[in-house]
Amino acid sequence: MQMQNPGARQFRIIKAVLFLLALLPLARLIWLGFQDRLGANPIEFITRSTGDWTLYFLCITLAITPLRRLSGWNWLVRLRRMLGLFVFFYVCLHFTTFIWFDHFFDLQAMWQDILKRPFITVGFSAFVLLIPLAVTSTNAMVRRLGRRWQILHRLIYVVAVLGILHFWWMRAGKQNFAQPILMGSIVALLLGFRLVTWYRFQRKQIAG
Repeated sequence: MQMQNPGARQFRIIKAVLFLLALLPLARLIWLGFQDRLGANPIEFITRSTGDWTLYFLCITLAITPLRRLSGWNWLVRLRRMLGLFVFFYVCLHFTTFIWFDHFFDLQAMWQDILKRPFITVGFSAFVLLIPLAVTSTNAMVRRLGRRWQILHRLIYVVAVLGILHFWWMRAGKQNFAQPILMGSIVALLLGFRLVTWYRFQRKQIAG
């Protein structure tokens, strides 16, 4: 049974509340910073927190399509772009922490780190792939690119895999695989749903 589409005013309220909720992780970091409660290693705390929330918002964004299909709440798709931009927002904070606090804007040292350490190479690759997705997120770019827009934005699936691989390798050094396994399972489930949907669509096309 489909949920009735919210009115324009209701949708604006939903979007505004979701926007504010999405800023809470950043607000928490700022508050903890002012309270001097970022732990013994503040840089590591900020890096881990912004990286985790990048993955969380990535999963939330990928969950929009399955939830829309299963619930019939088609209006959810109108929230997907904003959620996707929050993925980019938190990955920018994650990268800024890396280049600023870890390397103090020493680009040569940063590049050496990226090339030398595979988990950073993979994470940086995911960050680079997110840039064209953020740049082309406007309505004008959707109209300009047409069908190519959909093809380009399928890169989000590659980004998801690279993000999980980055997370896995980062935690492997500490032999802490619980969170990577959980996040990897969620991403696999979300991508698997899309694969099954695509397969069923292809079968219907052939049968039709």
